[in-house]
Amino acid sequence: MIKATDFIHPEDAAALRQLESIPGFPTLVKKLMSMGLEQLQYGVNMASAIRLSPSQLPKLYNRLPPICKKLGIEQPEFYLSMDPNPNAWTFGDTKIFITITSGLVDMMTEEELDAVIAHECGHILCHHVLYHSIAHYVMDGLDSLGVLGSLGVPLQYAILYWERKSELSCDRAASIVTTPAIVASTMARLSGGPTSITKNIDLEEWAKQADQYEAIRNDGLWNKTLQVAAIMNQNHPFSAVRVKEILKWGKSSQYKTIVDHLSADKSGKTCSNCKQSIADEWTYCKYCGNKL
Repeated sequence: MIKATDFIHPEDAAALRQLESIPGFPTLVKKLMSMGLEQLQYGVNMASAIRLSPSQLPKLYNRLPPICKKLGIEQPEFYLSMDPNPNAWTFGDTKIFITITSGLVDMMTEEELDAVIAHECGHILCHHVLYHSIAHYVMDGLDSLGVLGSLGVPLQYAILYWERKSELSCDRAASIVTTPAIVASTMARLSGGPTSITKNIDLEEWAKQADQYEAIRNDGLWNKTLQVAAIMNQNHPFSAVRVKEILKWGKSSQYKTIVDHLSADKSGKTCSNCKQSIADEWTYCKYCGNKL
């Protein structure tokens, strides 16, 4: 069974601690949810999108259950929004649902679509959904209701900063379900490029641009200020940064350990010595060293 702590990005965990340390934030969360925000969005989604099921667009619906099983989460409701813009989001607290757009389905290969769905499921596994749902309303002008008060500006930027870091964790979840290379190629597709171009992109070369970007950021206080200003109102990191992060993590021992563990769980076999799950291709137990 995968746990969020097995793969969560350290910058996500740190940003969340910082967000929760803002005075009044827990109280604000409770107040917003008590206003019926979840019920509002759930009702709008129910009335405007198509709920997928075994009898409603089953080919598309059937992509979700195996992803949920692999990540060990309860299956959320799944919706299709008839929108030509490629997008996906997860919303809710007591009624969590995932929505993808028709534009996303048209644009992605099946593997890339799985990566996007797995990314959204990653938000569920990492318990991001409640704060992401609140962020949706904070960024859509909830302050006009007078709820935020003096928390408005600092809270907005704290939430956005955390949201950007949380995306890095969910890219990892998507890589666990698919591969880091598929997640990276999905970034290229979501950048708006046609398959005729994106299929030929050298992902490693693209990732190197993140190093050059970091060098620009660190070239003096003024350059850093400019680059911070460029990203501070966005809720996703720049694509090159995400590509670099996921390809780097895909080479890590942490990623390999998770993949090996899932492979062992899938086989259904256990070591006769330590009783841990083992994979079919193992010649010795990676937990106790027992020859198989």
